[in-house]
Amino acid sequence: MVFGEEGQVKLKSSTVLVAGVGGLGSPVSYYLVAAGIGKLIIIDEGVVELSNLQRQILYTVDDIGKPKVFVAAERLRKLNPNVEIVPVHERITEELLEKYIKDVDVVVDALDNWETRIILDKVCYRNNKPFVHAGVEGFYGQMTFIIPGKTPCLRCIFPIHKQGEKRTIPIVSTTPGILGVLEANEVLKYILGMGEVLANKLLIYNGLYNMFEIIEIKTDNCKICYE
Repeated sequence: MVFGEEGQVKLKSSTVLVAGVGGLGSPVSYYLVAAGIGKLIIIDEGVVELSNLQRQILYTVDDIGKPKVFVAAERLRKLNPNVEIVPVHERITEELLEKYIKDVDVVVDALDNWETRIILDKVCYRNNKPFVHAGVEGFYGQMTFIIPGKTPCLRCIFPIHKQGEKRTIPIVSTTPGILGVLEANEVLKYILGMGEVLANKLLIYNGLYNMFEIIEIKTDNCKICYE
């Protein structure tokens, strides 16, 4: 009733790649499959751990020790058997992404580290693929929509030149749920051609005080990092 049969056909004809099926990737995948996209590619090398269950809603205690993508695929198929689910239980590399990204309409960054995000950013830029980025920590989150050639790349928005020591990021369970749903909403709007995505804008979420702030990003900030 919101976007009609034509819109539903657009969703059915679309392919989305979700990088990471943890705290962010769980709600993203769930809502995209519920909405009726045609094909979902999920990539994650991890297995389900007890500490994941606080925020990664696709899994239960019965899944501990199992590869996340296979558990997620099984759950998502039960939700909507008409969606083609492609689980990829591998570490994300440029080579792996190149294998799957050619026919993808939108990519979702549901990752938890910047090293892999930069790889995703690079491959999306090279293949002219739009993607939604979100990151979370504690009660806070951020999100933007990257369109190669029209917005700065992720590395220009967040110029991280040196990788620091990996650390455990504290996350309140509701934060990735909220940001993940918003990521899914961005994907739906983009595919349907409705509303306005967060291109050249950065959304900042503060869950402690129920605040959303949108910061404008100038296009000329991008130095075309991946020429």
